[in-house]
Amino acid sequence: MRTLGERSYGKGIAYAILSYVLWGILPLFWKALKQIDASEILASRILWSFVFLLLILLTVGGLRDLQKVFSSAKTILSVFVGSLLITANWFIYIWAVNNNHVIEASLGYYINPLFTVVLGIVVLKERIDKWQVVSLLLALLGVIVITVQYGKMPWVALLLAISFGLYGLVKKLSDLTSIIGLTAETMIIAPIALGYIVYKQVEGTSTLTALPLNVLILVVLTGIVTAIPLLLFAQAAKCVPLSTIGFIQYLSPSITLLMGIFLFKEVFTGVDFMSFGLIWLALGIYSFSRKDFLDAMFKKQYGKVA
Repeated sequence: MRTLGERSYGKGIAYAILSYVLWGILPLFWKALKQIDASEILASRILWSFVFLLLILLTVGGLRDLQKVFSSAKTILSVFVGSLLITANWFIYIWAVNNNHVIEASLGYYINPLFTVVLGIVVLKERIDKWQVVSLLLALLGVIVITVQYGKMPWVALLLAISFGLYGLVKKLSDLTSIIGLTAETMIIAPIALGYIVYKQVEGTSTLTALPLNVLILVVLTGIVTAIPLLLFAQAAKCVPLSTIGFIQYLSPSITLLMGIFLFKEVFTGVDFMSFGLIWLALGIYSFSRKDFLDAMFKKQYGKVA
């Protein structure tokens, strides 16, 4: 018979895998909205995410916690900066997918954990060991290889990694839960998103006009596909060691990469494979170098779960 801890751990693994699978297949969703301009997809995503998250808070009685967000200048600043970063990240990703840069988008989320290490060193003054230094150098070499191959920086990948890495830093320095934080962030930016949609309609240049019913339904669902993986991840983080989540997180860009190659038929050359290979090796070294530390931190905070 399984113990309560084992059942909790099993559910946590399932939640983590499902959340990253959903994030990994998101390009399918954005491709289905390709006829809509990326900026209007973004505005719709912000609006409907806010509506859906607000409904969840109404259901679970979390409005009081949301109100507390705006009682502190420090928290308001954190939410404001977070809203700018996540808006930028969402736009870059949607634009990348609908302009045939799915493979480069996946590269961005492979690089992200390593960029987070750099932020930890520079901003939080964290120390790293020799293996983490090796992983950073390998990742840098991978970016150099792909830059030399194409004669330009992989800006989509780098901007995705930087925007999400900085967003993660803001969240780390905040005491807000994921759902409260994201609700507040979308609340701040929602009026601008609504104003932009209205402006495009009045100007007569909106790509949201006269859409078929099935596409309109997908537009409304942008809020749900944004919130559900986040909620699943939040549940997983409560009962699964961070080192385990650290490995599972690579499921998302791996799915996206495979879709870019085999489903969307984007070009993936031998040089691309070499560049990705260096970054995969860097991630492997980094993940194993952090495993014992993260397990110890998890046990200290949550107790043993398996």
